[in-house]
Amino acid sequence: MSVRSQMFDRYIGIDYSGAKTPTSSLKGLRVYLADHALPPKEVSPPPSARRYWTRRGISEWIVEPLAEPERTLIGIDHGFSFPIQYFEKYGLPHNWSAFLDDFHWHWPTDMDHIYVDFVREGIYGQGTARSGDPRWLRLTEQRARTAKSVFRFDGQGSVAKSTHSGLPWLLFIRRRASGRVHFWPFDGWDVPDRYSVVAEVYPSLWRQNFGIEKRTPDQHDAYSVAAWMQNTDREGCLQKFFHPDLTPREQMQAQIEGWILGVF
Repeated sequence: MSVRSQMFDRYIGIDYSGAKTPTSSLKGLRVYLADHALPPKEVSPPPSARRYWTRRGISEWIVEPLAEPERTLIGIDHGFSFPIQYFEKYGLPHNWSAFLDDFHWHWPTDMDHIYVDFVREGIYGQGTARSGDPRWLRLTEQRARTAKSVFRFDGQGSVAKSTHSGLPWLLFIRRRASGRVHFWPFDGWDVPDRYSVVAEVYPSLWRQNFGIEKRTPDQHDAYSVAAWMQNTDREGCLQKFFHPDLTPREQMQAQIEGWILGVF
């Protein structure tokens, strides 16, 4: 398949972590980058006293490739929105941009020195006024079967901390890269020409498809995301995953709740 038939020029897989603070150097934050020719390779943070990426550092770095002409697909491993029950409980408009603004006001987890648990326990912010039920599942989590609730904070495989720490940074990226990036599927199921895309991913869907070699579990998750996106685009099959098998009613709900790329 020719390069021109592919949707994207670059593929970035990010394994996320909600540990500590936005400026903490976290071993669990990993970034892998692939392009048309080269397999995924780990991207290290800029030289500094910190050995690993920080959430702030990754968010600032993401804005850079989004400003370049190459079309980039970025997959980030945390929830991008909440179940419809959350919107109904708090009377929120069915609009993702408004959701991000409201969430950020209540959960300012992008502030320096702020742990997710500080907001969760009412020490800082207004998180107690915007809590959810771990029994609530988005449609995409129901379809993926093994995906956990974005409100499940405890237990193996929980994603709540990553989600609650990552959402304000999606707002940051959205503001900084306005007019150059398509947040899928909130901005529409169809991806416009010349736009880069930021999408939610779930490494558990793909990690078993690739040999782990000498990578740590966090490295392998980020690698698997980038490799799946690269391979699927090469095969000409990526477009179908941007249009999962949903009824019109389910499509409307998923544009509020978000959807995991790769869940069909």
